[in-house]
Amino acid sequence: MNNTSTQGFAAAWRDTALAVLRDKGVLLIMLLAPIIYGFFYPWPYGTQAVTRVPVAVVDQDHSGLSRQIARFAMASPRLDVRMVTSDVHEAQQALWRGEIEGYALLPQDLKRNVLRGTPAVVTIEGNGAYALLNKAVLYGFSEAVGTVSAGVEIRKLQAGGQSAIQAARSRSPLNTQLVALFNPTEGYGSYVVPAVALLILQQTLLMGTAMLAGTWAEARRLRAGMGAWLGRLGALSGFGVLSGVFYFGWVFFLQDYPRGGNPLGALVLLLFYVPAICVLGLLLGCWFRDRERALQVLLFTALPMAFLSGFSWPVEALPAPLQALRWLFPSTAGIQASLRLNQMGAPLHDVLPYLGTLAAMVVAGLLVLWAAATPRKNEAAERA
Repeated sequence: MNNTSTQGFAAAWRDTALAVLRDKGVLLIMLLAPIIYGFFYPWPYGTQAVTRVPVAVVDQDHSGLSRQIARFAMASPRLDVRMVTSDVHEAQQALWRGEIEGYALLPQDLKRNVLRGTPAVVTIEGNGAYALLNKAVLYGFSEAVGTVSAGVEIRKLQAGGQSAIQAARSRSPLNTQLVALFNPTEGYGSYVVPAVALLILQQTLLMGTAMLAGTWAEARRLRAGMGAWLGRLGALSGFGVLSGVFYFGWVFFLQDYPRGGNPLGALVLLLFYVPAICVLGLLLGCWFRDRERALQVLLFTALPMAFLSGFSWPVEALPAPLQALRWLFPSTAGIQASLRLNQMGAPLHDVLPYLGTLAAMVVAGLLVLWAAATPRKNEAAERA
C-alpha cells in the first residue's frame, strides 16, 4: 500500500468512525441495539427449563396404585397437579379453558390389570400448541408412571424369591446415565441464545452499515478507492468487534450460558465474522442506494437467516437450492463456528473451513466494491 493509499485509508477510517458517532440512527442500531438485546433477549429464558406446569390427574381406579402415581406426579418438579378428579370431561374442559396444560387418565381396573399381568394403559393428554409445555407434561407423567411401574416389577420379582438387590438388577441389568455435554442444564435458553446472539450481531451490523452506505449514496459520496474502502471497512468492523466482545463476555459468561472455554478462538472468529458482515452491509447499501430502504428490507430477514443457518432446522431437510444459498450469509459459517468454539470447546483448526468461508466473503465483497464503486478515470477528470 503506497503513501497515498495509506492516507486514504486513515482518512476514510476517521471519517467513517465519526459518521457512525454523529448519525443517531446508525449509532442506535450498531452500538445501543446490541447492548439492549444483550440485556433483555436472554431474560425470558433465564429459568432455562420449564417447571411446575399445571396439570390434572383423572383417577378412575381409586386404588392404592393410582394414588401412588398421583403422589409421584405431585412430587415431580416438572408438574403442578392442580386437580385430582374422576371425571375426564371435567379435565378436558379445564384443558380447553387453559387452566391446565394436560392430564393423565388412570383407567378403571388399573391395579387389577397390573396384578393379572395384562397390559395396563395410562393415557396422557397434553396441549400440543406449546411444544415446551407439552414436553414437560409428557415427561413428567411418564417419569411418575415409570417409577411406579419399576417398583411393581421389583416387588413381583421379590415375590418370586429374589432378594431386593437381585430384583433391582434383574429389572434393570444395564443402567444408563445421560449427561448433556454441551448443554448441562438442558435448557432452551442455553440452546437458542448463543446462536441467536451471532444472528443479532449480524442483523444490527447489516442494518447500520447498509444505512450508512445508503446515506453516502444519497449524498453522492459512495465512490472511493480501495484504500478508502478498506478504511471504511476497518472502522465499521471496529464497532462490530466491540459488540461481539460484549456478547461473548456478557451473554456467555456473566449470564452463565454454556461455553467451551476457548475465548482466543472466539476472538479470532470475530475478526473474520464481523468484516464479512460489514462487507455485505456495504454491498447492500450500494445496491439499495437509499437509507430507509435498507432498514425496511433487512428488518424482516432475521427469521429466514435463522432457519438457513442450520441450528434451528436440520440442514438436510432444506431444499438443495437453499442449502447452497445459505452460504451467502455470514451467519451460516459464523454460528456453526461459534457453537463449536464456545459451546463445544473445539480447537481453532477445527473451524478453519468456516473461517475460510468468511475470509472468502470479505475478499469477494471488496473486489465487487472496487469494481462497482471505485471512481473511474473519466469521473476523476471531470471533478478536476
